[in-house]
Amino acid sequence: MSNERVLAALAGVIDPEIRKPITDLDMVAGVSEDAAGHVTVGIRLTIAGCPAATRIESDVLKAAESVAGVGNATVEVSVMTREQRQALTEKLRGDKAVRSNPFGPASLTRVYAVTSGKGGVGKSTITANLAVALAKRGLAVGIIDADVYGFSIPGLLGLVDTSEGGSRLSVKPTQVGDMILPPVAHDVKVISIGMFIDDAAAAVAWRGPMLHRTITQFLTDVYFGDLDILLLDLPPGTGDVAISVGQLLPHADVLVVTTPQPAAADVAERSGIVAQQTGQTIYGVIENMSGLAQADGSVLELFGSGGGEEVARRLSAGQDTPVPLLAQVPLSVALRTGGDAGTPVVLADPADPAAIAIEAVAAQLATRSRGLAGRSLGISPRL
Repeated sequence: MSNERVLAALAGVIDPEIRKPITDLDMVAGVSEDAAGHVTVGIRLTIAGCPAATRIESDVLKAAESVAGVGNATVEVSVMTREQRQALTEKLRGDKAVRSNPFGPASLTRVYAVTSGKGGVGKSTITANLAVALAKRGLAVGIIDADVYGFSIPGLLGLVDTSEGGSRLSVKPTQVGDMILPPVAHDVKVISIGMFIDDAAAAVAWRGPMLHRTITQFLTDVYFGDLDILLLDLPPGTGDVAISVGQLLPHADVLVVTTPQPAAADVAERSGIVAQQTGQTIYGVIENMSGLAQADGSVLELFGSGGGEEVARRLSAGQDTPVPLLAQVPLSVALRTGGDAGTPVVLADPADPAAIAIEAVAAQLATRSRGLAGRSLGISPRL
């Protein structure tokens, strides 16, 4: 039996955190075969206690047995040395071995900052569902939960551990050297300050410099890999985080989430204005909680109507291109229960009217490309 055949099979084993073949990550320590044809595969985990260890070992054994036969393979597990981990981080970062923001103006990743003027409008729920809807379409998607005070993205995506007396402790990311590997939920890579807090009931009470440092670290130290789309779930209002994101990602497009009532429209407009002042482009407005369908086919407008259209109209003033109202997401029990369960409605109940509305926005975002016009390709012509 050829060791090359086993290695070829191992190339199909994908590290669930890094999302690359283990053969490309130098995680295969060796392949050997004894006289009886029994195959032994050595693998190196990135760190001791790697949360993906069981899955990787199982996938490696399955791959080896696909060549050697069931019961005719053994997996030996070890851990990378410090030098091997350093080599891995340098390999993943490529020519950006020095930590830097990979989502700057030269990046081909589409960046969307999801903002709202006030809390309670469902901004995080929209963000989580949009991300999953985009991932369903085969795109590589990441989320930065920039709502440091009111982080909720881990819970909405099921990245919580409820084993500790019912508390919702966020799943921890894996750290390889100075590189952080974000947990993955529903094919979306996610990072949140909630993943670094050991007490589920703890409150984050930070001033501006700490908030700016946190957002910067999420952009520089977290390895998202090659993303098609990065979504940032911003805190409500026009405070420090919104300003930091405007400084760090001035080319980002902004999605403004509001509800139908005029009071929400007033404050949602302010968040959009701040984005415009930092040079960001407002891509569109999403109106959430736009109505509750009744059994007789009528719609009960619990929060009034017209707020989304009004925000879009106001933010269009002085712009070359009008800001569109992208969707009106109706009130939905399935949308709420999906968030509570950690399974977004676009997966749990794709026929629900709220899921259909969110999928329509995802369809628009999925067809946008950043293009190469005006961007450095990093190559020089030969004369």
